[in-house]
Amino acid sequence: MASITIYTRQMCGFCTAAKRLLDNKGAAYVERDATFSPDVRREMIQRANGRSTFPQIFVGDTHVGGCDELHALDRAGKLDPLLAA
Repeated sequence: MASITIYTRQMCGFCTAAKRLLDNKGAAYVERDATFSPDVRREMIQRANGRSTFPQIFVGDTHVGGCDELHALDRAGKLDPLLAA
């Protein structure tokens, strides 16, 4: 299974929904909480090519985007193959 990194912040409903989908898929992920860490936030923005909204999700080297993009991949049947890569 591909390595997954999700950048989150506390009290973020979109972060919770994205993590719930990944949990339901049985996907292990590394959560990088940027709530109180400007350094983690800067790292996220740099990796996400300037995107600063939460969450930002990476599967391997692929930038998936946020919660909406993650759910769209799932609806299109493209998330499971990406996670399995």
